[in-house]
Amino acid sequence: MTSDLPIRRAAAVGIVLLVASAPTASADVRVPALVGSHMVLQSDAPARVWGWAAPGEAVHVALAEARAETVADEDGRWAVELASQPAGGPHTLTVNGDNTLTFDDVWLGEVWVASGQSNMEWILSRSEGGDAAAAAGCDGLRLFTVTKATSLTPRDDVDGRWQRCSAASAPSFSAVAFHFGQELHRRLGVKVGLIHSSWGGTPAEAWTSREALEASPTLRPLVAGFDEALDEAAQARFAAQLRAWEDENYHRDTGNEGLGQGWAAPDFDASGWERMELPQEWEQAGLLVDGALWFRRSVEIPAGWAGRDLTLSLGAIDDFDTTYFAGEEVGRTDRETRGYWAVPRRYAVPARLVKPGPTVIAVRAFDHYGNGGFAGAAAEMTLAPRDAAADALPLAGPWVYAIERGLEPARPDTATQPRFLSPDNQNSPTVLYGAMIAPLTPYTIRGVVWYQGESNADAAWQYRTLFPAMIRDWRRAWGRGDFPFLFVQLANYMARQPQPTESAWAELREAQLRTLDLPNTGMAVIIDIGEADSIHPRNKTDVGRRLARWALADTYGQDVVKSGPLYDSFAVEEGAVRVRFRHAAGGLSTSDGQPPRGFAVAGADRVWHWADARIDGETVLVSSPDVPRPVAVRYAWADNPEATLTGRADLPASPFRTDTWPAITAPKKKME
Repeated sequence: MTSDLPIRRAAAVGIVLLVASAPTASADVRVPALVGSHMVLQSDAPARVWGWAAPGEAVHVALAEARAETVADEDGRWAVELASQPAGGPHTLTVNGDNTLTFDDVWLGEVWVASGQSNMEWILSRSEGGDAAAAAGCDGLRLFTVTKATSLTPRDDVDGRWQRCSAASAPSFSAVAFHFGQELHRRLGVKVGLIHSSWGGTPAEAWTSREALEASPTLRPLVAGFDEALDEAAQARFAAQLRAWEDENYHRDTGNEGLGQGWAAPDFDASGWERMELPQEWEQAGLLVDGALWFRRSVEIPAGWAGRDLTLSLGAIDDFDTTYFAGEEVGRTDRETRGYWAVPRRYAVPARLVKPGPTVIAVRAFDHYGNGGFAGAAAEMTLAPRDAAADALPLAGPWVYAIERGLEPARPDTATQPRFLSPDNQNSPTVLYGAMIAPLTPYTIRGVVWYQGESNADAAWQYRTLFPAMIRDWRRAWGRGDFPFLFVQLANYMARQPQPTESAWAELREAQLRTLDLPNTGMAVIIDIGEADSIHPRNKTDVGRRLARWALADTYGQDVVKSGPLYDSFAVEEGAVRVRFRHAAGGLSTSDGQPPRGFAVAGADRVWHWADARIDGETVLVSSPDVPRPVAVRYAWADNPEATLTGRADLPASPFRTDTWPAITAPKKKME
């Protein structure tokens, strides 16, 4: 639940900021993870800073020329808005209460949130040209990755930290967000802060609040079904069914053989082991196996750390792990841990093990299905004193490894897998909004970029309601009006069909196209850069840059072509159909210089035939000898269509249809 915060700034008093309640355990003033060194605060707008202190404690905040003060409320919460300031830096941010917090390398610039599912999560190092892009330099960006989590109720904070963009930090960051930010920085010349919060395979309802879903008759069944699944008896039955299915379909760990061979010991000779850069899943490194792998890394413990409790952070490890420090087990995560494959590992290292000089961290990871290994971000891999996290040693980089037990990849019968919603299932309605979006909403941003939809393709008709509802929901939560919300239309994917056919993916693209009816939205069309055999196209450069075109044109007022042709209207003319487009000024063209391909026409019988198409100025004339009296046109209406129509800047035209015939994903009963 939310409640009003006391918030003051020099120029205005009484502005309300909403966050979840967070009672304070001590008098020390503290701030959320989003407030820290290397952060970017939104320029040319009041910048929010918030946190917790003792009830009634006076808090003073200063950044550059801006000053603000307030008093923590009875729950220990406080917030201020610093007066609008122009882009620039670096600055120092200070927060004074009974104690003082100081953050350096703080910039005023442009702040964008990047969210969605796996194509937004897809890291730079796994994308086409990603390593070269990182190595070329990116100091104009500052990066924050939200650690994956679920919550039934809105949280007040996330895990993560701001980082300078560099050849070390960029490879594990979202590739789409990186290229979007790089293009903005190149064109605007200011620092760009990117807050990345995404989770592969997740549907849009997981990113939407309960209030928004319940407000719509079309979406209300999503939460109603979820509530039924939360019954304790139902959850217990599901857990038993799932465990039995996993025992039949996934590999089982038959024992830790490496420990008996001394693989955890600091003095073990691992000189013959192979090297692997972490974090990454070992399939990325060419190891196409399930089973158990050991990883080792030597670290130099500073003299000042001797005899102090440490925190060892390794990010998520897919699936299970046992972790050792100086030869002794300090933590493990097994199948009893909810969401074990995505839980960030944070293990306590007792003071008695901490001695100055070299020691070894060893990790035994067991993968029972799918990809295995270190699945978190580089920033999550650290070793630090428990009471001084800022002094952390980075652990990302080269480790050595050996295979204890290599198994053929499991091939589970997914058709028989029990499927059930639960609070820790990232696909459940509302749970990602609560854990990974709601805590961000106090932060002042310029806008959002979004890449998602694959997981909703089987309910594309519902997505017509869901996606706009989610956008309105986020705008309400941030309280900044209709801020820019830019999204990516689904790429071409799967086998190409020889004849015109129905397509759930085409219907999802149509739902995305219709969402442009919302104010201040933009859509990057990528129907030309997908891959038939991969749901994760490796070309993320053009995706990010096409999103940036919308931002540069609409948000920043630059003279930039932001879109390829978008369907506007049609008219039947003597056996042909003339199609008109928006964003067609200057004429239409094709990607190969030939007449446009990808058009189909149908008559009153609703039978589709491939059509001939001819560009006529800013329109396309479509006809087929098989359809003497056409009534409807479709373009690129398929999972993986042939689509060659383009506009200025060689940007592709969006798929569309002129008919309103029933969609294959529509429910049998008419949706309200």
